[in-house]
Amino acid sequence: MAEQQQIAESAGRPAEGAADVDARALDEVVRFTSDLIRIDTTNRGGGDGHERLAAEYVAEQLADAGIEPRILESAPGRANVVARIPGTDPAADALLVHGHLDVVPAEPADWSVPPFSGEIHDGVVWGRGAIDMKNMDAMVLATVRAWARTGQRPPRDIVLAFTADEEDSAAYGSGYLVKKHADFFEGCTEGISESGAYTFHASDTLRIYPVAAGERGTAWLKLTAHGKAGHGSKVNHANAVSRLAAAVARIGEHHWPARITDTVRASLTELAALHGVPADLDDVDTLLDRLGPAADLVRATVRNSANPTMLNAGYKVNVIPGAATAFVDGRIVPGGDEEFTATMDRLTGPDVSWDYYHHEVPLTAPVDAPAFAAMREALEHFDPRAHVVPYCMSGGTDAKQFSRLGITGYGFSPLKLPPGFDYQALFHGVDERVPVDALHFGVRVLNRFLLGTGAVPADGSPAAARRPVRAPGRTGGTGSHLATGSPDGEVRR
Repeated sequence: MAEQQQIAESAGRPAEGAADVDARALDEVVRFTSDLIRIDTTNRGGGDGHERLAAEYVAEQLADAGIEPRILESAPGRANVVARIPGTDPAADALLVHGHLDVVPAEPADWSVPPFSGEIHDGVVWGRGAIDMKNMDAMVLATVRAWARTGQRPPRDIVLAFTADEEDSAAYGSGYLVKKHADFFEGCTEGISESGAYTFHASDTLRIYPVAAGERGTAWLKLTAHGKAGHGSKVNHANAVSRLAAAVARIGEHHWPARITDTVRASLTELAALHGVPADLDDVDTLLDRLGPAADLVRATVRNSANPTMLNAGYKVNVIPGAATAFVDGRIVPGGDEEFTATMDRLTGPDVSWDYYHHEVPLTAPVDAPAFAAMREALEHFDPRAHVVPYCMSGGTDAKQFSRLGITGYGFSPLKLPPGFDYQALFHGVDERVPVDALHFGVRVLNRFLLGTGAVPADGSPAAARRPVRAPGRTGGTGSHLATGSPDGEVRR
């Protein structure tokens, strides 16, 4: 164990000679964030999206730094960008750094500033995507361009992927890349992306940086109740609406038992230590109550969940319909599938059937890995008062798609945020924005992590022996290229 810890700590140290990013990188990360926000990449779902202009912008910035980007278009306007930056150790596993280019819709009337203006004032960049996640896209661009100016190289290959369609099914983005262009991710064993390494102010003196090391699985359900159609004035004990409503009420009122996964156990243990309370995992709800605001980092991921979200029945007030449908947003912790299925069978009852409208796997990542040690070191280097803890995301990201290639995913898009800045509320929220200082911090941390993440596995085995099976051939070429194709339309998110 001591040897494993020593290897992990060694892997967490920055590469010898690694330097901070230059002043130009600090300027560029702000400009790139603003520019990308001004490119409207709204994804309305069902194939209604257009990331091409943003993809061309990203490709231009990469090509200007001597990096060879490739634009892969899954359908007209649905564009992704991929590129590979060679590391200094050809035997090392590669690291995937991915971010999505699309954003959710924004209603201008609700905003204080035009949502696609990219305005910069009072030390803040405003607009849709400032947090989710054009800020991270900009950090990546600013970082790799700084390497080109200074001649620095990471120890392992860095594979970049800027994706379409993350905000819907991922069929035009990461799902398409995984199915049609797996060769671009040759040798990648780990990946980083959104929703982690941001400042969470648990108190006036306690700054927590949660790094995502897992995601709950997605289980979107369609419920269907069948009954006897008839006149609304007649007694009807086979009323489909009544049957459906009863099932929906049972689901909404159900209290799921706690199911503590490895990532959540590590998170609760570290948070309990920071708060000076016993880590009583046998009474997790009481433990959460003792953690104060920090409980919000964990509360949604200690158990499965199912929330009714949509109802559809009938066509006239005096007609009892023969069928009624509802939709439920279910989320499943790693290892919780059997419990979820059995519970839904019981709650829906004999008169209501259910099927997966969309089903996606849960994820978990090791928190004792060298990559996690490197993330912790980079955050603590630039914020010595940082307390880095692992956590599990309640929702999902493109990491689910990339996991099909054997890539372990972490949420690591670093931001140092001021007290009172509600990071989570700005995801898909009104007046989305990011402080300029947070972007400066983020690009510095990201640079240090990417230059410092080691290639030695925690078990000490040769890196090459642990690589996943490679797709045949590494795609090469120069300049910006276009590949076209059609996604299969399978819903994956």
